[in-house]
Amino acid sequence: MSDLNAIQMILVVIVAFFAGMDGILDQFQFHQPLVACTLIGLVTGNLEISVMLGGSLQMIALGWANVGAAIAPDAALASIASAIILVLGGQEQAGISTAIAVAIPLAVAGLFLTMIVRTLAVPVVHGMDKAAESGSYRQIEWLHVLAVCMQGLRIAIPAGALLFIPATTVRQFLESMPDWLTEGMEIGGGMVVAVGYAMVINMMSSREVWPFFILGFAIAAVTDLTLIAIGAIGIALALIYISLSKQGGSSQGGSDNNGGSGDPLGDILNDY
Repeated sequence: MSDLNAIQMILVVIVAFFAGMDGILDQFQFHQPLVACTLIGLVTGNLEISVMLGGSLQMIALGWANVGAAIAPDAALASIASAIILVLGGQEQAGISTAIAVAIPLAVAGLFLTMIVRTLAVPVVHGMDKAAESGSYRQIEWLHVLAVCMQGLRIAIPAGALLFIPATTVRQFLESMPDWLTEGMEIGGGMVVAVGYAMVINMMSSREVWPFFILGFAIAAVTDLTLIAIGAIGIALALIYISLSKQGGSSQGGSDNNGGSGDPLGDILNDY
């Protein structure tokens, strides 16, 4: 991979800027790893490997969530920075595992940048209070825009700094890493993906959904079906379950008030 040209660098910074803003707005999902990495790959001409990286990082980020005052790792910075490193490294699919391993500390480091930006946003909030007292709605709107743009710069500035590193330097650094380190990062990256998905399963697990997890695992393990085919089977099973649930909810056996078990599908099967 050669150095990016000026237009590509500008587009990457724009994508990073929108990813940072959407990390707060949460409207168009630009901050999600799958979207952010795909956009980086699109503007740099490395779409395939970027989608693969984004999909792997998305599995990790599924288990990240803000809980009270505890802030989740910064998925936007991890996605943008790891995608840039992957593109500049020029290792194609071989560099995905390294990019995944690099993304985790970057996500944690992003929390420090988030803390800085939110601290700088405190005077902006006080400015909004003063503007509200004077009835200046226009000033309040501009201060809102300023605060959101600060979040965009939180990702755009590190992304721009990475872009000034020559591609040859990044490639030489990655190629100089010993085999034991790259293999360890590959194994660790795979484990992190598994842990992220396990966290999602732990949040979703219930008596009703466990059979679907087991069925999906068995289908993936013993068949040569693609992810699209397995996803289609999952959608079909979900639609069947919803249909049976509605039938069970409208029938006497599926109603809790009439002695049902609370599991519509179980009540229907018991009726049969």
